[in-house]
Amino acid sequence: MICPVCKSAMVIVEYSDIELDYCTACKGVWFDAGELELLLDAADVEDYRVFLDSIIEKPEATTSEKKRRCPICNAKMKKSCIDDANQVLIDICRHEHGIWFDNLEVRHLLKLLAEKSPDNEGSSQRVMNFLADVFKY
Repeated sequence: MICPVCKSAMVIVEYSDIELDYCTACKGVWFDAGELELLLDAADVEDYRVFLDSIIEKPEATTSEKKRRCPICNAKMKKSCIDDANQVLIDICRHEHGIWFDNLEVRHLLKLLAEKSPDNEGSSQRVMNFLADVFKY
């Protein structure tokens, strides 16, 4: 798969039957449809579905940031903010192929999930530790 940001070839990292596509050049991460949910399930993070659905269903964010193209269908993806301050943008395939996170955006997502559900902070930290080991954050 080719990175939608820097056009480098991405490597596949497998964890708990989840194949994450990772760009070693720009440090972005592609989650195919359902993979982010599987990763959060594997780490026992609860109550994330409503939060993720709200991000996916949000109207497109207004930004000057260049639109990324889906590495699967090549269509321009929707920009969506994952934080209340509207500063962290992710890219979502309009055809539901997956979600693109630029470098460090996964970290922001997990931090937000931990804040929204303090009981799950340990679970979020386990996912974060895994991502830190794999992607060298």
